[in-house]
Parts: sequence; C-alpha cells; structure tokens
Amino acid sequence: MGMPGGMEWILIALVVLLLFGGKKIPELMKGLGSGIKNFKKAVKDDDESEIVKSDEIEKKDNKETSEKPEETKKV
Repeated sequence: MGMPGGMEWILIALVVLLLFGGKKIPELMKGLGSGIKNFKKAVKDDDESEIVKSDEIEKKDNKETSEKPEETKKV
C-alpha cells in the first residue's frame, strides 16, 4: 500500500472538514504550526547546548593534560 493519490487526499480533506468545521480548522493549524515551531526551537537549543558542553569538556581535558608533569624515564 503506497501513498494516497489525489482522490484519497480530497476524501480525507472532506472528512476533516465535516468533523471539525470551517471555523475550527484554522485554530488547529495555528496550534500545529506553533507546536512545530517550538519543537524546532527546542532541537536547535539542545544542539547548541551540546556544542557548548563538548567545548567545555575539551577545554577541561586540555587543562588536565597540561597540568600533569611529564614522566621521565629512568635509565
């Protein structure tokens, strides 16, 4: 079973229109749009926080390795 064709989309649109009515559909679309917008913002903020955390970890690792004295081999 593949993607719905043209007639199926029209039938789906008519059923949605009958179920929700013409006045309720714009409100539903507005809610859906704001939900998607908030989701994208949260994903972007999460990605930025991961980058900051990885930079902090890298700086910490570099600091720890530079503070350790080098071991000398005994001959």
